[in-house]
Formats: sequence, C-alpha cells, structure tokens
Amino acid sequence: MPELPEVETVCRGLSAALTGRCLVRVEVRRPDLRWPIPADFAARLTGARVIAVRRRAKYGLIDTDRGDVAILHLGMSGRIRIDPVADEKHDHVLIEIDSGQRLAFNDARRFGSLHLARHDDWGRHALLADLGPEPLGNTFNGPALHAALAGRRSPVKAALLDQAVVAGVGNIYACEALFQAGIDPSRAACSLTPVESDALAAAVVDVLARAIAAGGSSLRDYVQVDGELGYFQHAWRVYGREGDPCPNAPDRLCAGSSPAGPPSIAEAAKHEVLHVSWPLRGARADGCRIAAPGYRCAADAGSCRAPRPRLRL
Repeated sequence: MPELPEVETVCRGLSAALTGRCLVRVEVRRPDLRWPIPADFAARLTGARVIAVRRRAKYGLIDTDRGDVAILHLGMSGRIRIDPVADEKHDHVLIEIDSGQRLAFNDARRFGSLHLARHDDWGRHALLADLGPEPLGNTFNGPALHAALAGRRSPVKAALLDQAVVAGVGNIYACEALFQAGIDPSRAACSLTPVESDALAAAVVDVLARAIAAGGSSLRDYVQVDGELGYFQHAWRVYGREGDPCPNAPDRLCAGSSPAGPPSIAEAAKHEVLHVSWPLRGARADGCRIAAPGYRCAADAGSCRAPRPRLRL
C-alpha cells in the first residue's frame, strides 16, 4: 500500500497538472471502489477549477473553487496516470482538463476510495478526523512522540503504524526509521526514553524526506503520475532484505523475529552460519540474527539485534 512518500509524490505530480486548471469533464465508470463513490462526484467536480492539491497522511486532497475537497486514497493498487496512451481495464475515473490533458484513476483491486467534503470541515471527515500529527509538520518531534507513546505497551513498531500516533507512516518506513534510530521494534512503546524518542522522531523525518526525494518506493503497482518508478527501494537498509548482510555487521545476515523459537541445527547449517541466536528483549540494533525458513526478517521486524550464541556448529 502506498505510504506517505508515495502519496506525497503523486500529489506533487497532480499539483503541477491541476492547480489553476478547470476540470472540463469528469467520468465515473463504476459506482464504488472500497466504498461507494458519491453519486454527485462527477457533477460537483465538472466545471470546477482546482485551487490546490495537497496531502494529509496517506490521502490526497484536491481543493476546488466551489468549496469542495475531493479526498482520494490509492488503496493497495491505485495509481493515477496523466495523459494515458490508452484506456485500461481498471480505469474507474477519467478527468479531462482545460489544458487538454487527461487523468485516469486506475485501481485493479478496488481498495482505493474517492470522497467529497466541504472545505470548511474536511478535517472532520470520518477518514481524517482521528489522524495524528503530520511527521513532516511543525508539531511532530521527540517530545510529542514520547507523549503519544506514554502508557502504550504495544510494540513500538505497532505504535508507529497507528495513524493516531503519527499520520502516514506505514510498514516500510517504520522498519527503516526504527533501524536508523537503533530501536528494537518489539520493545514496548512506553519503554522508550526521551532521548530514544528524539532519535526515533528524527529518523522518521529523515527517512520520509529521503524517500520523497527519491520519488517513493515502487512495489508492485506504484508508479508516479508520469509513469516513472520510485527509487527509494534501492536505499532500504532492512525492509525486504532477509538473508542479506546486515548493514551494521556485514559478516552477519539480516533476520527478524519468529513466533516459534530458535532455528534447528539443520536450519542453521543450511544457511552456513556459525551460531544460532535468539533475540534478547530490549537489545540494541547493532547486530543481526540469522536467517532461517519460517522466520520473519528485518524487513518485517524493522531492525537487527545483537546475537546471543546458543549452538556451535
């Protein structure tokens, strides 16, 4: 699912194409995606002039001179194409602009959504009302994050994914930020010290900013509005890197947690490692555990931890 950097990249592309332009024709080709599309969606947008395109969390917002705000979510497979060469099977909404350009909202899995709100109360829309602070905004920092995590006994990674704690962060960037900050993702969120919260907040901001600069991460269906891929996936340090050398300890392999227990000698031998390790709760992210079948890797866990030798092969 596209996360904050991908949505920000899409919104920037849409802003360049739409801001100041009139929507000459809006065609809705099916009545629903994840939820029903407003019956008057096309009527309210046709003839309207776009005054701004912006983002809130993982949602794109298109403001018009009629006081409407179109709210869009890309879901799992949603993408927006500018000047598509030809219509595609899952182009569910088409928009013609007075510049002569055309936009197509394509969503094969139909987990995306389109909504309308009024400019004076869009923030109270059911999908947006309970969102936390923007991580790239002025209100997000270490003390704010520390306060939001206070009393939460859930793993800190799960807390970062809670959109009421910080808006727009998803699995990829939570993993990368936790690793960069040196924080075990399985630690209770409330156990972070103020210094650790400062480091984590700074890592979240840095990772997101670098991802936006790279055009986001292209996984499966995500592309920018001009059809270009994002490139931040080439900068991932832990996400999707099971079995790769740990960035902090190249002689060890990236791996994550397992609900089952330590790997067997046979599993360890298969991966040609020198020891079997099991995570120390609260250990710092300055090493790795081994990769073995059935184990979730750092791609999911968000960081590597120092190994504790158990068996010598």
